[in-house]
Amino acid sequence: MIIKNKTILITGAGSGIGKALVLACLAKGAKVVAVDIHEDTLQELKEALGDKREQISTYVADISDKVAVEKLAKDVVENEDIDAIINNAGIIQPFVRVNDLDYDAIDRVMKINFFGTLYMVKAFLPYLLKRPEAHIVNVSSMGGFLPVPGQSVYGASKAAVKLLTEGLYAELKDTNVRVSVVFPGATQTNITKNSGLKEMKVEDGAKKPSFQMLPASEAARLIILGVEKNKMQIFLGKDSNMMNILYRLNPVFATNLIAKQMKSLLPK
Repeated sequence: MIIKNKTILITGAGSGIGKALVLACLAKGAKVVAVDIHEDTLQELKEALGDKREQISTYVADISDKVAVEKLAKDVVENEDIDAIINNAGIIQPFVRVNDLDYDAIDRVMKINFFGTLYMVKAFLPYLLKRPEAHIVNVSSMGGFLPVPGQSVYGASKAAVKLLTEGLYAELKDTNVRVSVVFPGATQTNITKNSGLKEMKVEDGAKKPSFQMLPASEAARLIILGVEKNKMQIFLGKDSNMMNILYRLNPVFATNLIAKQMKSLLPK
């Protein structure tokens, strides 16, 4: 689907990849419906757009609340003809092992990452099916196909997003709605802060993991490129591409490699 002259809804639009997606879509000549739980970041985003301000509308919503998402869909479609939704909003968990992760944190991660995505799909799909062409983009993670110690529940939520999206792709193949799942690797965003967590610290004397972070603007560019090429799977960053291949070839080796890289970030 060509982005120009389309109306694209983006969740988590106030910062990180979401904000970069807003800017990239506007630059492509699209209109944007920006959704975020933080009203202040949406306001800052809109104020910074200058003459492109008229191309964006903003909505504050908590995607983990099914009733709120259903109301969001009703409010949006009364004012906009939505051509695509990009379910980008998500959080990580505290960087601890499953044994030390409390149920409140588990529930929050699952509700936002998986159920939030599911609610958005269920709420907007009936409207998207009425459009001449439409697209659903769900953001999973490299952790959605490769286990990452200290982020096991986060990974489980993103693995659920992966299979949900791939199932949707199969179900919607003969319709006007295309479907893509995105697998970001290490990306320069403020997801730790937005998840309500403290910055992760490396244990004393341990080697810091050597992640080459992908700029959010490049992540957004690759997502849009994937949408315009109707790609089902979109891998972001050399790490995501490489680990996808390695995990398919030798899952045990790939798992041990990631565990070694992440060891310094886990509490002893």
